[in-house]
Amino acid sequence: MDLSTKYLGLRLKHPLVSSASPLSYSLDKLRALEDGGAAAVVMHSLFEEQIEQESRALDHYLSYGSESFAEALSYYPEQRAFNVGPQEYLELIRQAKEALEIPIIGSLNGISPGGWTRYAKLIEEAGADALELNIFYLPTDISLSGAEVEKLYLDVVRDVRAILTIPLAVKLSPYFSATANMALRLERAGANGLVLFNRFYQPDLDLDTLEVVPHLVLSQSFELTLPLRWVAILYGRVHTDLAITSGVHTHLDVIKGLMVGAKVAMTASAHLKYGPQRLNEMVVAMEQWFTEREYESVSQAIGSMSQLAVRDPSAFARANYLKVLQSWRPDSSSAARRPSNYNDFLD
Repeated sequence: MDLSTKYLGLRLKHPLVSSASPLSYSLDKLRALEDGGAAAVVMHSLFEEQIEQESRALDHYLSYGSESFAEALSYYPEQRAFNVGPQEYLELIRQAKEALEIPIIGSLNGISPGGWTRYAKLIEEAGADALELNIFYLPTDISLSGAEVEKLYLDVVRDVRAILTIPLAVKLSPYFSATANMALRLERAGANGLVLFNRFYQPDLDLDTLEVVPHLVLSQSFELTLPLRWVAILYGRVHTDLAITSGVHTHLDVIKGLMVGAKVAMTASAHLKYGPQRLNEMVVAMEQWFTEREYESVSQAIGSMSQLAVRDPSAFARANYLKVLQSWRPDSSSAARRPSNYNDFLD
């Protein structure tokens, strides 16, 4: 069984990739991911805010006191004293490329136009095999239109693409009004791959302290259905490589992603919950599943259940909405039944 796949021009030994997570914060953790079975690793994100903080620190040390003494420009500290975040990130990529055999994909997170995008080139120069652009933007300005928000995304992709020679993937949110069209426009802006979907973490309220607090919840397999749907719709309609993420916890989740058209499946929550060895377990189970069904290669599976290949393409579109609603029966799903402690909720 040939498990190899090609993503962003990179030949991978199998389609299971470790997505951005705290497990890429150190070289030891990156080694553990490789030993655990990852075919490639997406580094944790370098954020626009980190780069801007570095720039402000540099400006402070360069200008402090210079209005009084011309020679004060020579007083600013060594670069390592204030370049902690971004420089350590670049150094970690360099170390990982020397120590690991699997591809290393950098990750850059930002939305505003500006000098932070130059770090895409620095990540490339540090040795990254590709870059994942993780664009996070929550448009809270009520005067900002959807078209203006989309332009922000496209402008950032064009800016980054213009300075890179390595492949570029864009990690998307599912909240565009015309997701398919946005995918096409991102391809035309220079994206070589699309990662579906970014998983946003929502704040919660602490009613004891009356504060807004961060709320981290790891993904679950049921969240896979949304990216499955859109990868199935986009497959064959855009010419970028597609990656599926959010809800990849088992070998069956990986296989589903491949069937709808993804070249790779990315996971973070699975090995955060069960350890890096979970990746190897998923690969072994995936190989067994394919072998039992007499597949010779992963490429046979990719796209075989996309919208282009299935007998009823409308199952991925609105027609399926009606079918799902009509399919409910009182005993059809344990999730639809009242919990045994239902009265507790009333209290």
